[in-house]
Amino acid sequence: MITRVTQQMMSQRSLDGLQLGLTRLAKIQEHLSTGKVINRVSDAPADATAAMRLRSAVAVQKQYARNADDGATWLAQADVALQDATDLVRRARELGLQGASSGSMSQQGREALAAEVDQLRQGLISTANTTYLDRPVFGGVTAGTQAYDATTGAYIGVNQPVLRSVADGVKVRVDVDGQATFASSGTSAFDDLTALSTALRANDTVAMRTQVDALKVHLDAISTVQSDVGARAKRIDLANVSAGDAQMALSTRLSNLENTDLAQATVDLNLQQVAYQSALAATARVMQPSLVDFLS
Repeated sequence: MITRVTQQMMSQRSLDGLQLGLTRLAKIQEHLSTGKVINRVSDAPADATAAMRLRSAVAVQKQYARNADDGATWLAQADVALQDATDLVRRARELGLQGASSGSMSQQGREALAAEVDQLRQGLISTANTTYLDRPVFGGVTAGTQAYDATTGAYIGVNQPVLRSVADGVKVRVDVDGQATFASSGTSAFDDLTALSTALRANDTVAMRTQVDALKVHLDAISTVQSDVGARAKRIDLANVSAGDAQMALSTRLSNLENTDLAQATVDLNLQQVAYQSALAATARVMQPSLVDFLS
């Protein structure tokens, strides 16, 4: 069986071939100009879906990293406050020991010690009201800016934990339990400092020694809380590193999936240009007009 090939068929097939080559050339040029091999979902539906999932996963890891950074700052602020509290309570205890062991001290001398204890108490309340972004680090989820009353030292916070999600299913407390740190009203460090000041003024050595022992208990409590803060800070640091590593791995997978391989694309572009130029030359020879074209 012989198939009849007309001039029109040859011309049409040549034009179709040219159009196909031009389409391939335009596609490679788009890959090079945008830097992406997936510029629309129709380019590769399966890969486009995978790329969207990877972008979502990268966004989640970025949020975990931001949460970890925020939590680390909370805990760093708390750690500084706890160290300041340790220094204040230790100094007050030293004053109590000095007053209890100086039976011949004058009333003026005891008054000076008591006045310093009063200042240390105010400093401790100020430390207990340390804030981060106007949130008291010892106040739980309170909406106010203070965890303790500036005058009485009474706890006015809301003792519920402030949590940050730092990994899938992992939440870390970033605030500090003020009542565990400074004890509850009636037996708090502020109450004991008030009692110590009163004992110094009254020259009551028994009461002074009682308050010195109580301040030692507060020092131990603050130290325990500070150790816990350090452990939580370590967890957050590790979670931050893990989030960064996961983000980098996911970004690499996303890049391999949708970014253009510039070296390969450049080679493909040159090949398509050569093929297109060859097709143009061949088509020009095939589609040369003849006398029949003018007569038809």
